[in-house]
Amino acid sequence: MENFIVSARKYRPATFATVIGQESITRTLKNSIESGHLGQAYLFCGPRGVGKTTCARIFAKTINCQNLSPELEACNECESCKSFNTSASFNVVELDAASNNSVDDIRQLIDQVRIPPQIGKYSVYIIDEVHMLSTQAFNAFLKTLEEPPRHAIFILATTEKHKILPTILSRCQIFDFNRIKVDDIVNHLANVAEKEGVTIDKEALNVIATKASGGLRDALSIFDQIVSFSGKNVTYQNTIENLNVLDYEYFFKLTDFFLKSDYASALVTFDEILNKGFDDRNFLQGLCSHFRDLLVSKDPKTIPLLEVSESTKERYANQSKNCPIDFLFTALDLAQRFDEKYKESNNKRLHVELALLQFCNILKKKLN
Repeated sequence: MENFIVSARKYRPATFATVIGQESITRTLKNSIESGHLGQAYLFCGPRGVGKTTCARIFAKTINCQNLSPELEACNECESCKSFNTSASFNVVELDAASNNSVDDIRQLIDQVRIPPQIGKYSVYIIDEVHMLSTQAFNAFLKTLEEPPRHAIFILATTEKHKILPTILSRCQIFDFNRIKVDDIVNHLANVAEKEGVTIDKEALNVIATKASGGLRDALSIFDQIVSFSGKNVTYQNTIENLNVLDYEYFFKLTDFFLKSDYASALVTFDEILNKGFDDRNFLQGLCSHFRDLLVSKDPKTIPLLEVSESTKERYANQSKNCPIDFLFTALDLAQRFDEKYKESNNKRLHVELALLQFCNILKKKLN
C-alpha cells in the first residue's frame, strides 16, 4: 500500500510565493532580507493553521540560502537548502514550548545558542506555542532574547499573544497573521483537488472553507476527510452529510414560511431537521447567520461580504427582495435573544419552537 501523505503536509508552502493569504507579512519579510535589516527576534501570532510556523521555516531557509533567486526565494540547490529540505539542517532548531516549557529546557536552548552555524550565516530558533512557557522560563530567556549572538535569530509563534509577558513583546518584531479568507481557501482547495484528480463542487468547497474558520490547515484536513468519504467525486450533498452541516435550503424554506406566517410548516420543518440529528442550538445560530446574510444582501455594496458561492449569493439576493428591512432587524434581534437564553431553558426544543413562532408573528404584528 502506498504511504499516504496528508494534504496539509503534502501541499505545505515551501516558498514565500506559495504562502496563502499573508501577502503583507511575506512582503515585509522579503524586504528585510533584501535590505539586510534582519531583526534579532520575531513574534508570529494569529489563529491556528494560518501559516505562522510555515513562514518561520521559509524565512529560516531563505536567510541561509547561498544562492537566492531574483525574487528572493531559496534556490533549493545549495548545501544549506538541501540539508533543510531533508530535515538535516543544524541551523534551524524547533522547540515546542507546550511540552518543553521549564527553566531547564530554556537553559539548554541558551547553551545551544552560543554555538555558531556550520553552514550559512544564521542559526534560527523557532519556538512554537511560546505562550506556554512558564514565567520562570520567560525570565531566564529575557537576556538572551535581548542580546543574542550575531548569528542567532529567534522566531516565536503563538495563538495567544495576550499571555506573553510585555517584556518579551518589547524585544520582538510582532507580525499578526490574519484568518485566511474563504475565497483564498476555496481557490487553494480547487488547485489541490485538481492535482489529486478529485472532482468537487464549488458549493462543497465553500462549505469546507467556511467550516475551517479561516485556517488553511483545518481546511486541508477536512478536504482529506471528505475525499475519504466520497472518493474522487465530491458533491455538495456528500460534504454537508459528512460534516453534519445543515443545508442552506432549510433556511431559505423557513424564511419563506416566516414571511407567510405559516407556523405549522415551520414547526414541521424544524422537526425534520431534528430527526436528521442536527443540534437545535446550532440550528438557531445558523438561522441567525441566515438573517444576517439576507440583511447584507439587501444592498449591492455589501453583497461581497457574503462568504458563499456565486449561485448561493444570487439566491440570497432574490430572497432578500421579499424580506422587509424591519422584518430582518426584528428577526436578528429575536434570534440573538433566544440564543442568549438557550442555556437557561429547561425544554430546549420548546425554546427553539417558541422562537420560530415569534418569527412567524413578526409581519402579522406589523399588519395589525
